[in-house]
Amino acid sequence: MIEFHDLVKSYGDHTVLGPVSGRIERGGVTSLIGPNGAGKSTLLTLLGRLTDPTSGTVTLDGVDVHKAPSAEVARKLAILRQENHFTARVTVRELVAFGRFPHSRGRLTSEDLGHVDRALDFLDLTALSGRYLDQLSGGQRQRAYVAMVLAQDTDYVLLDEPLNNLDIKHGVRMMERLRAAADDLGKTVVLIVHDINIAAGYSDRVMALRDGKVEAHGTPEELMEPETLSGIFDTPVRVHVVDGRPLAVHHR
Repeated sequence: MIEFHDLVKSYGDHTVLGPVSGRIERGGVTSLIGPNGAGKSTLLTLLGRLTDPTSGTVTLDGVDVHKAPSAEVARKLAILRQENHFTARVTVRELVAFGRFPHSRGRLTSEDLGHVDRALDFLDLTALSGRYLDQLSGGQRQRAYVAMVLAQDTDYVLLDEPLNNLDIKHGVRMMERLRAAADDLGKTVVLIVHDINIAAGYSDRVMALRDGKVEAHGTPEELMEPETLSGIFDTPVRVHVVDGRPLAVHHR
């Protein structure tokens, strides 16, 4: 379980997040939703210890992630930021193999290579494994970065907008793979999603942020209410039930 207590992130006199407290249960898929500037990416990077909080704590299965050794945290939690910039010319397989560094320290074993192969196969990248990243489409590169994170083989996987650069078809395919990572591989997946209907369709829990605060947290059914969504996004939202699933539609 990931828990955060009185978490605050400020830059000078400007507070971008907090104070917020909450928990993300172990297992399943949790989506972070909310308007631009709500604090979603800030919260995710704090949970993944990519940045230090101004105040407050984050614990991972009871261990303070900002005080624990980096190698210990990296074996339990993997995070993918939205901005990925590799200056070196590497192949897809080489990129995915970087995910094994917390375990191999650069010396890949047969076990490491097995994790790399499984991650490539899981994201349908085996046929592209020998290509260089600059030879791929934006969507293919995004899948390669997610495969790198999955190859790290951690209990917790944090992803900042993994549907970025993906069209609807491939976005749905990515969510199906992440759903399978939770169901079949036992991962706890936490991701930022802009499409609330995608979040509702594939998540066990949804956490909504607005103005640096957690506005709501619960099951998709609990959050997919017109009044709740209209308050989160500060715009009128209707919710229809289609094939037994709630579907949110913005209206003027």
